[in-house]
Amino acid sequence: MQKSLIEKMRDKIFHTWFWLTRSMTMGVRVAAFDDKGRIFLVRHTYVRGWHLPGGGIERGEAAIQAVHKELQEEGNLVVKGEPELLAAFYNTHVTNRDHVLFYKCTVEQTEAKQADHEIAESGFFDLAELPDGLTPATQRRLDEIAAGDGFAMKW
Repeated sequence: MQKSLIEKMRDKIFHTWFWLTRSMTMGVRVAAFDDKGRIFLVRHTYVRGWHLPGGGIERGEAAIQAVHKELQEEGNLVVKGEPELLAAFYNTHVTNRDHVLFYKCTVEQTEAKQADHEIAESGFFDLAELPDGLTPATQRRLDEIAAGDGFAMKW
């Protein structure tokens, strides 16, 4: 998937702002499964592809709080039980200062997520019938979970 010039410029502006205001960035991504074993995925309005839900950890926010916040914001999802931290990744996709904490949990959706300014589309998918356009990182994480052999160091 090739990014357009506007998408590249937007990404550069956001990452320049983060570079100026933060010495390191850290975020969370979540493999959120429902009781039927389906994975919840989102398609954002501002980047291409299907992603695991997640986002940045804000100042004064614990990682686990970011997990709950992002799941609620991106899918009206409530965590059942306790999220499990699976891995910590170094993400060099855009900068050399980003880290991703990767969690797995079971969730319940309180109501269907309607499209908005951030989320174009979302839903639960059977692992055997994933949508076209998964990001490479999303595909790697799902493959690693299925294999059960551990995780790579880079996102």
